[in-house]
Amino acid sequence: MTSAVLCGLGTWVPPAVVPNASIAARLGTSEEWIHGRTGIRQRHVVEAGMATSDLAVEAGQRALKSADTDTVDALVLATTTPDRPCPATAPGVAHRLGLDRCAAFDVNAVCTGFLYGLASGTGLIASGVAERVLVVGADTFSTIVDPDCRATAAIFGDGAGAVVLRAGDADEPGALGPFDLGSDGQDADLIMVPAGGSRQRSTREPAPPGAEFFTMAGKAVFRKAIFQMAGSAQALLRRAGLGLADIDRFVIHQANARIINGVADMLGQPVAKFVRNIDQVGNTAAASVPLALASAAGNGELVAGQRVLLGAFGGGLTWGSTVLRWPDIEAG
Repeated sequence: MTSAVLCGLGTWVPPAVVPNASIAARLGTSEEWIHGRTGIRQRHVVEAGMATSDLAVEAGQRALKSADTDTVDALVLATTTPDRPCPATAPGVAHRLGLDRCAAFDVNAVCTGFLYGLASGTGLIASGVAERVLVVGADTFSTIVDPDCRATAAIFGDGAGAVVLRAGDADEPGALGPFDLGSDGQDADLIMVPAGGSRQRSTREPAPPGAEFFTMAGKAVFRKAIFQMAGSAQALLRRAGLGLADIDRFVIHQANARIINGVADMLGQPVAKFVRNIDQVGNTAAASVPLALASAAGNGELVAGQRVLLGAFGGGLTWGSTVLRWPDIEAG
C-alpha cells in the first residue's frame, strides 16, 4: 500500500511576545509560579486584526519551500479557532497559497488536531485521492481565552506549523504510520467554549457573560492527558511491532511541562527523550507538535534516521499518536 511520507516542514509564530512578567500581576501571581506550574516562560500572540489563516499561510509557505514544491492536491487545516464559523478556513488558506482548486477542509480535534490532520492526509494518499497533501495546524487561542482567567490565560499561545506529505513507500525515511486515534465524548465538557454553537444559539437567549471564552477543568484534564497519551503510545507501538526502547525521541503535545513529565514517568522513559519547547511558545494547541518538531530539528536534538513518536491529547476528548523515522529535511 502507498504510504504518506513527510517531506517538508514549516512553522510560524506571530512576532508579539508576552513574557510571564506581563501577565503575572494581572493574574495575581508571580513569574516563578507560572513557570513552576506550566514550564512556560513566554508565549506569542496575534496582533489586532490578525487571524488564524494568516498564521496558517505563513507556515504553509515555509513547508512548501522546505518540500521544494509549489503544489499539492489537498490541504487539511487543523484548528479550533477558525477565522469565522462558516465557511471553513482551509479553502481561503489554499487560495492565498496559490493552491486554487485543490481539496481543502478543516479538522477540529482541538490539541489533537494535527495528529488527526496527519491521519486524514495519510488516508487521502493511501486511497489515491492525492499525491501530495499539505497538513497545517494553526490556532490563535489568545482570541478565545479570558485574559483574566488564572486557569488558562498563562497557558496558551498562538502559532502555526505545517508539513507536506507525499506518496511513497513504507520503508522510506519520513513514512508515517501506523496511527492510533481515539475519543471520549462523555467528557466533552472538560474542555470547551460554552457559547457560539447551535446548542446555545437555538435557545434564542443571550449567552451568559464569559460563555464565549475557552474553559478547562485543569485537574481532570491533567490526569486524563497523561493517561491517554501514554496509553495511545503503547497501543501504537504494539500495532507497529515496536518497543519503547526503539523510540529515539518523543514529540508530544506541549500542554504543560508537568504533563510531559507525567507521560515519561508512565511510560518508564527518561525525560531527556521528550522534546520540549513549551517554555518559549506555551500551549499552541493544534500547532504544538509541528512547532516542537521544528524546534528540535533546528537545535540538533532531532536528526535524520531517528525514530520519532508523535502524540497529542485535546478536547473532545480526543487523542492520537503515530511514528516515523525522521527524514533528512530542512525545516522552513
